[in-house]
Amino acid sequence: MNAKTPKQMTPEVAISNISRRRLLQGFALSGLVLAVGVPGVLLAGDEPEKFGRDAMPHGWTDDPLVFVAIMADGTVKIVCHRAEMGQGVRTSLPMVVADELGADWAQVEIVQAPGDEPKYGNQNTDGSRSMRHFFMPMRNVGAAARMMLEAAAAAHWGVAVAEVKTGVHEVLHPQSGRSLGFGELAEAASKLEVPERDQLQLKTAEQFRYIGKGKTHLVDGLDMVSGKAIYGIDVTLPDMLHAVVARPPVLGGKVVDYDATEALKIPGVLKVVTIPGSPPPAYFNPLGGVAVIATNTWAALQGRKALKITWDHGEHASYNSPQFRAEMEQAARVKGGAVVRDEGDVYRALENAAQTFSAEYYLPHLSQAPMEPPVATARIVDGHCELWAPVQDPQAGRDLVARWLELDADKVTVNVTLLGGGFGRKSKPDYMVEAAWLSRSMDGQAVKVTWTREDDLHHSYFHTVSVERIEAGVDGDGKPVAWLHRTVAPTILSTFDDSALVKMPIELGMGVVNVPFAIDNVRIENPEAKALTRIGWFRSVSNVPHAFAIQSFVSEMAAKLDRDAKDYLLEVIGPPRQLNPAKLLDSWNYGESPEEYPIDTGRLRRVVETVADKASWGKSLPAGRGQGIAAHYSFVSYTAAVVEVEVDEDGELSIPRVDIAIDCGPAINPERIKSQLEGAVIMGISLAMLGEITFKDGAVEQNNFDGYQLSRMADAPAEIHVHIVPADDYDVPLGGVGEPGLPPIAPALCNAIFAATGQRIRALPIADQLEPA
Repeated sequence: MNAKTPKQMTPEVAISNISRRRLLQGFALSGLVLAVGVPGVLLAGDEPEKFGRDAMPHGWTDDPLVFVAIMADGTVKIVCHRAEMGQGVRTSLPMVVADELGADWAQVEIVQAPGDEPKYGNQNTDGSRSMRHFFMPMRNVGAAARMMLEAAAAAHWGVAVAEVKTGVHEVLHPQSGRSLGFGELAEAASKLEVPERDQLQLKTAEQFRYIGKGKTHLVDGLDMVSGKAIYGIDVTLPDMLHAVVARPPVLGGKVVDYDATEALKIPGVLKVVTIPGSPPPAYFNPLGGVAVIATNTWAALQGRKALKITWDHGEHASYNSPQFRAEMEQAARVKGGAVVRDEGDVYRALENAAQTFSAEYYLPHLSQAPMEPPVATARIVDGHCELWAPVQDPQAGRDLVARWLELDADKVTVNVTLLGGGFGRKSKPDYMVEAAWLSRSMDGQAVKVTWTREDDLHHSYFHTVSVERIEAGVDGDGKPVAWLHRTVAPTILSTFDDSALVKMPIELGMGVVNVPFAIDNVRIENPEAKALTRIGWFRSVSNVPHAFAIQSFVSEMAAKLDRDAKDYLLEVIGPPRQLNPAKLLDSWNYGESPEEYPIDTGRLRRVVETVADKASWGKSLPAGRGQGIAAHYSFVSYTAAVVEVEVDEDGELSIPRVDIAIDCGPAINPERIKSQLEGAVIMGISLAMLGEITFKDGAVEQNNFDGYQLSRMADAPAEIHVHIVPADDYDVPLGGVGEPGLPPIAPALCNAIFAATGQRIRALPIADQLEPA
């Protein structure tokens, strides 16, 4: 193992036995053990405070306790309570503690927390909020531990605390040249009182060794690239069986009857079991179906092929994508629907405008399609169910499994493995319930349920299909005076309430009602659309279609007015000002305080100006090449992108360069920010160029990556340049990073295609639409 890489531990660690009131007894070695709550430091006997709103629709909750232990041998154990799916959370969050503490990163062990809400609070890893919610709590616990170590050292030497200071993994007394390592001080420090919250002495930015430096290695990186990392698909238990499931092709479908005779003849197939479906709404329940359990996955797959099943496809068998798109387009063209923002008099302003514009934009269903499809392993011993899964929301999995098995929640343990991608799909633990159900059918023997790529594409919680229609009017100088936006899409809420027909506030707050333009007359309407499949969150969620439509439309207006696209975008955004989201009828604001997190158009302007400057916006380009620009506010961060494209005489597109700028407040781990934005660029291009899930007779038509294509290396930009706009100081509120990079990519790409060819793309995916330059 690389000497500079922190050691790692399996989920089976002593921390699972720690109680809030007897924290120190939970570790085998004596030492200092602290826990952090939001927003302060906790020790035995303390209770966490209520803090903020969860960033996804699960209501109010106690936020996590993150335990930190300094062992007698000097090892610092830091528990990561969030799921690692490539975003680097198992590096970035512990890194903050280590820096504030003064720990040597090479002496840190990362402990992955199991799903345990009473102990850790909410562990749902989504909404781009892990760092923004836990940066200060983790600094607090690191500072508290450091101060306790310093107090223990001062007492040992009989000197004033002011005379000692923390070095790297040791406490120093400069006057005498003495020093004591963390391990030597841990037991004595554990007997001291924890500093009061208002007495914590945090480091200054100049004292940071890891925070903001971007030099901390990804703790899982070496194992990932060498094949040693343990993902959900890699879990192996003694005597483990393997299962696959034949699920209804259409949402709400049911098994009428089945014949397993041929399946049971397959060598290795042991049993065929039905999994009951559940009535609507879908929630996170399994779809039901027929499972084949075997001694190996190949046998299970062959057994599934041999099943003869008669399905009742149910009411959603009439779902056909072209027809549904036409229905949404018709709804978007008619005045009406729920009025979700109405300022001024849009219709009068449109009538009196010197010039008007209108356009419709379409985005199809999308699948998260993580490289590792859903997979889970379960076993039941003495009435206790233990699971291993790549899951973003382990508590949801624990609670749902407990409900299906009729167990108390404390009788279910969820071990969180590394995730081979997530993008929101693995927040829904239906696959974990399948594994637990099948383990019970085998008298508790361990069973791993594996989804194939076809399963994943056919039975996802899809990103919603949408139609966005925008109309605008300008005065004689080209200044916008009216903005009418009708947004039509099945809502995520339908997964929890199948009668829901309009978007919930969370979706509307993703760039529609809170569009921060300097326009006096604004009206946003939301016509109804019924969900006919499972709808779920997807990386950046509704920001994707909203940004695509809005940023494409602004560029269209600029072209028709013969204005530079960047200059006109800045004019539409207007002068720097801070907008209260609530006054824009955004009641959500990504779960953050509108006072602490106003929409700052100055910051939005700055990312536009930054990316335009770095990309040499407006430079002379040969025929067939063009630049496009787009910007968006999401997850309380600001991003802008410039995409440069080349379209040859055969209509083949290549992307020489993409520049993307982000203002996310303080850059805690710049290396991870850069990586996430590079990934967002690749994913955004992939979705814009190729991504589409369509339905015929209620079933998904795409089967694998030949039908639902992802960008190959040849499609990727030759260069990606990430520009992180620096924050003034670490008191600036943090924004999200994992999701904000995605929304501006598709519109910037389509705007670049227009600049290169004169062809305007208003429907995704782009593939097969391009014309020769």
